[in-house]
This record gives sequence, structure tokens and C-alpha cells, in this order.
Amino acid sequence: MADNRNKIAKYRKPINLNIGMMVFAVILVYVVICVIMYFRTDHIVRYSVQEGSLTSNSIYTGIALRQESIVTGQDAGYVNYFAREGERTAVGDLVYTVDETGRLSDYINAGSNGESSLSDGDLSQLKTDIASFIHGFDRKHFDEVYNFRHNMESMAVKLANYNILENADALNDASGTVLINYRRAADSGIVLYSTDGYENLKLEDMTAELFDEENYERNYLVNNSLVAAGDPVYKLSTGEDWSIVIQVEKELADRLVNDEKYVEVRFLKNQYTAWGEAAEYTNEAGDTFVSLTFTNSMVTFCTDRFIDIELLLDEETGLKIPNSAIVTKEFFIVPKAYVTKGGSNGNDGVLLETYNEEGEAITQFVETEIYEETETEYYLDDSTLRSGNYIVMPETGEKFAVGKTGSLQGVYNINKGYADFKQISILYDNEEYSVVKSNTNYGLNVYDYIVLNADMVKDNQFIYE
Repeated sequence: MADNRNKIAKYRKPINLNIGMMVFAVILVYVVICVIMYFRTDHIVRYSVQEGSLTSNSIYTGIALRQESIVTGQDAGYVNYFAREGERTAVGDLVYTVDETGRLSDYINAGSNGESSLSDGDLSQLKTDIASFIHGFDRKHFDEVYNFRHNMESMAVKLANYNILENADALNDASGTVLINYRRAADSGIVLYSTDGYENLKLEDMTAELFDEENYERNYLVNNSLVAAGDPVYKLSTGEDWSIVIQVEKELADRLVNDEKYVEVRFLKNQYTAWGEAAEYTNEAGDTFVSLTFTNSMVTFCTDRFIDIELLLDEETGLKIPNSAIVTKEFFIVPKAYVTKGGSNGNDGVLLETYNEEGEAITQFVETEIYEETETEYYLDDSTLRSGNYIVMPETGEKFAVGKTGSLQGVYNINKGYADFKQISILYDNEEYSVVKSNTNYGLNVYDYIVLNADMVKDNQFIYE
């Protein structure tokens, strides 16, 4: 008989299932799945409707149009200016001299014209110009630096006027012949020392390309430069009436011209305000322009061709909602006479023609929600009606074929836990928000909750937050 005393059999422990651990594992897996789904799912964000306003103020860069005439030189030589740019000259005032030989230019460059000092008025004007430039300087428009330098050079020219005149008289006397010609203003106006090709523009000449500042070129008329007979020597701006032309949408242009007529404008350069008379023009390319004509302040902006302005229009107040919440939906349009009340709750609806098992035509009350109304028609939900259905007028039994449709703008109200379309009437909008009418029959009320992004939901979809 075999000896089995040395044989060892491994003892298998029975499987001991811990219910608590199993429940914990299931819960853990469920939580992990929920977390993954949460981060992979687009979340519906609600937005609380609040009262607010949008100021319809708009900032535009406009082109200044003035009564400008370019004065050309009568003879060749070196030009020295005596009238400061931006100052008004009268008929007969000295504007510039022409040095035919260049002797005056050499005399001035040699430092023989003595020293000039600033008067109190000149010093005050210089400080004002510098402070204005520093306050309004924008690094995105570095070309303003060159305009500022040109203005400062014009100021320096004025300071040396008297000494230059004395030198000019001395040279003429010494030579016995007239070498320096004095040129005086033939008309009164504001003297400018630059040209840009925009001098004769009118509202009817406007194109979108003219507003491209990158392609804009200004030709400065520099003091002590050599000119030929017939070359531009200065520009004269006559008349206090002037205009700023801006490019706008046709809808805004019609509003400015037909509704506003006179528009209040803030000049961003100095924050001054003025009222301008509006006129409208649309060119062959379909671009719409509005000119705002002013009767003052021309001298303040006489050296500027492009001027930044802000239109100070009315402020619209209502319910402020984000544009991302706005959606457009189609509805059936039916005459008001076909809508009645019925059902257990007396809600609005229509008598829909259907057929029983015997094929006989019968009417059945179908509840449907009204979303908007006109004087004669209702906009009804299309979830219970189909195109081609017949509805019956309660009083006469007259039939109407459902088929006419129309679209409404609205948002999805989620006060009841599902996406309920509510029609809106937009008063004003910008790139981010719209202001809509409040307290309308089928619209929104303050503190209603709406879906922030209307593209994320469908009509009547239940909302789980």
C-alpha cells in the first residue's frame, strides 16, 4: 500500500465576495464615466435676462472736405514762408517771398539773421500744440509725428519773420536790383502748406479707396525749397463751412438723413462736439457715404484730412441679451378668425379637420401656441400642424389650408426646464449684444433664463443642468 503521508495537497480557499467592495467598484466606474462624459459634452449655459442699454454711438474715420484752392508760384526761386500754417490771412498779407538767386537762403543758413525769441502768445500756442499732440498720439498712426514736425517747423518760420524781412530789404538795396519778390494773398482764408489731391473732392466723388490711409500721400511744401514757376507754393482754405464724409451702411445712412437730419458729433482729437447736417450718397459700386456739414471749427482741423469722429446718437433701452442666444425659426401663419379656445384648460388652438374610421370628416381641437400676431394673423407653432392640413373656422365652418409660413427672431426660454421659443423685437444691436423690447405679449421678461448659445439646443428640448 502506497504511503501518502508525504504528499501535500494545496488548499484552495473559497471565493469570498465582498459586497461592499463590489458596490464601491461600480460606483467608481460610474463616476469615472460621468466625469469623462462631462468633459466631452458641450454644456448648455443659461443667461439671466437683465434690463440694459446699448449706446448706438459709433466711431468712424472721415475725410474732411473744405473749400480749398492751390496757389501756384509766379516765378522760380527759393521760397520762404512768412504766414504760419493754420492762421487766417487777409487780402494783401504777405505769405511768402521768392529768392531768385539763393543769396537770402545762404545768408540765413550762415546764421546771419540773428536770434528770435518767443512772445508770450507764441509760447502759449506752442505749449498747447505739444500737449494736444501728446494727448492724442496713437502709435498705430505714426504718420502723425510727421504732421506734428511740419507744424513745429511752421511755428519756427513765423519766429524768424522780422529778421528775414530785414535781410531781404538789405540784399535788395545792396544789389540795386530786385532779387527778392514779395508774394501776398489775393484772397482771405486759412494758409496751408501741403497738397494731397483731395482738394476738389465732393460727396459725389467718394469711393471706398479714398479712405485707405495706407495709400494716402501728402506733399509738404517746405520752407526754403526751390520751386519753378507754376509749382504749388501754398494752399488757401476759404469759407467756414466744411464737411466730414464717412462710409456707413445704407440703413444707418437713411436713419441719419431721414430721421436725424442733424447729427451730434464728437471729435476725438480734442473731444469737442458739434452738430452737422447729414446728406447721403451711394455710388455705382453700392458704397454708401454720409457727409456731415458744419458751420464752424474748420480752422481747428484745417491741417487734417482724416478725422476720427464719434456719432452721438440716441441710447436704446430694453432687455439686453447676447447675440449668440438669438435664433430664427419658421412658423405657420393663419388668419385670426381660425384660432379659438378649447380643451380642458381653455388654451388657444385650432379646429383641425381629420377623418374617422368610416372616412368621415370630423374636426378635432388641437392646442397650439401663439408666438406673434399682426392685425389679422397669428404665428403658430409648427409642431402640431403640417403643411396641407385644413383648419375650420368655428363660427362658419369655412376651411383654410395651412401652408403660409413666416420667420421670427427669438431666443430659447428655459424657465420651465425645456427650450421654449420666445419671439423678440430688436431695438438696437452691436457685435456682441442686442437690446430688445420688454413686456411684449409673446416675448421675454426681465430675469427670464435663456440659452446663452442657441445653436446648442433644439426646440422643446429638455434642459439638464
